Amino acid sequence: MRQISDARWSKTHGAWHIPYTKEAFVQLKTLFPEVEYTSPTVVTSRDLSLPDAPCIIENTQIPVITDRDLSRQKQHDATKPERNDISIEITENHVFIKMPKNEADIQYVRSFKFAQWDVRNYCWVVPNFRNNADKLVAYFQNRNPEITEYHTVVEKENTAAADLSKNEMLVINNFRVLKVYFSYSKEALAEIKKIPYCSWHGQGHYWSMPASEKFTAELKGIAERNSLAYIYREETKSQVKPRTSRHDIENFRECPPEYLAKLKELRYSQNTLETYKHMFEEFINHFEDVEIDDITDVMIVDFLRYLVNERNISGSYQNQSINAIKFYYERVRGGQRKIYTIDRPRKEMMLPEVLSEDEIVKILDATDNLKHKAILMTIYSAGLRISELINLRIKDIDSKRMQIRVEQAKGKKDRYTLLSTKTLEVLRNYFLEYKPTVWIFEGAKGERYARRSIQEILKKSVDKVGIKKRITVHTLRHSFATHLLEAGTDIRYIQSLLGHSSGKTTEIYTHITTKGFDQIKSPLDNLKIK
Repeated sequence: MRQISDARWSKTHGAWHIPYTKEAFVQLKTLFPEVEYTSPTVVTSRDLSLPDAPCIIENTQIPVITDRDLSRQKQHDATKPERNDISIEITENHVFIKMPKNEADIQYVRSFKFAQWDVRNYCWVVPNFRNNADKLVAYFQNRNPEITEYHTVVEKENTAAADLSKNEMLVINNFRVLKVYFSYSKEALAEIKKIPYCSWHGQGHYWSMPASEKFTAELKGIAERNSLAYIYREETKSQVKPRTSRHDIENFRECPPEYLAKLKELRYSQNTLETYKHMFEEFINHFEDVEIDDITDVMIVDFLRYLVNERNISGSYQNQSINAIKFYYERVRGGQRKIYTIDRPRKEMMLPEVLSEDEIVKILDATDNLKHKAILMTIYSAGLRISELINLRIKDIDSKRMQIRVEQAKGKKDRYTLLSTKTLEVLRNYFLEYKPTVWIFEGAKGERYARRSIQEILKKSVDKVGIKKRITVHTLRHSFATHLLEAGTDIRYIQSLLGHSSGKTTEIYTHITTKGFDQIKSPLDNLKIK
């Protein structure tokens, strides 16, 4: 088919399109001589006078429409009310265009820089900068498009940067992200771009990167090398407002049974099921006087803004809420895929907190209870997630091969990880004293050990030794990976032990380790300064 000039494949129709010419049709008959060519195509009397027509309609019964018929059809079409099938939704950062398929319109939309087709939501997305929105509205204006504008509340950036002089660099640490403000400097900019995970925020006019001592030291060095006064500040972390308790809502509405049934039917993990359930319940109880199916798109957007502006939730929480809401209307109710015109937050790249080996020793030594000590040792020595630990069964411990089998972990993947010799000794003593039956760590009634109880165990031990870092159970897993890397273990083995699908996820630990960092000497120290 590609031998025919201008032939192209249509994904929409699942067919080849070839030009309406005598040469193309003759070539097609030559390629497929065994095929009988009949066509239901409707042509006009004007078409029959074309030189191409005799060949194209050869041996074919074709109904002929006269010019008079066409004139009547045009008059009939003119009396029909014009359909409004073009919608333009404008947000702070994007313009969303839904329109019928038309090659000229598509080419026009594609002419905008960074325009792209959104497969999931069946619409075109164009960045809303300069006058893109005005151009698109003007282009479709004669076809009476439905235009909706959404004005989002923009987070106020730190105003201290406004008073910054040209010879200063301001670094603001909000304990998750470093925000870097400075006047344009080609040399300083080139160095900052080399810092992993750095990105530019045009709205706030600052560069950002994960908060870490290593990156803070690098920024200080960049300021010194470029003769910039280094100013460092720490922001007070905004507190997340907890969701309203179900006991404080008079007529609390439970998650619909069909919602949970659909999650189970699609084999979502128990973790995801519980997360979606709680988030969807928060959503439907936010509009307690409105039936679920009567909640409009505008109300959904208002709820998402409430989460950001009043509850101060994180970007990941916001994305999960959007997904939980979309799941009901699109998967459970079978509705069309929709876009809720509130810009999803860019995923924040943050470096995890890590404990030193000495701090791990102090925490374990401060844990006196044998069961509690076995729990913390198993998590750290094997690099387990808290959900993986509570789902460990006795049969998962392979003392002959010194391995722990982790079944159906995150992403429904099985893997093997390390069984430490010291951990095995503690586990044997624990087994003799507590005698678990199914799960390695069981509650009082033989059920799986509670996630909350493990968090409390670690918190008590951390408080006991006086460590001031923000430590969670997952910090033990991060420390396991970092300590392996510092010991010289190949990062591909670490990826396998942690169960990461992508090596990029594991590479984040290369930016945490401080091994050899103290041996790096600033070039300023080599200069002879009076």
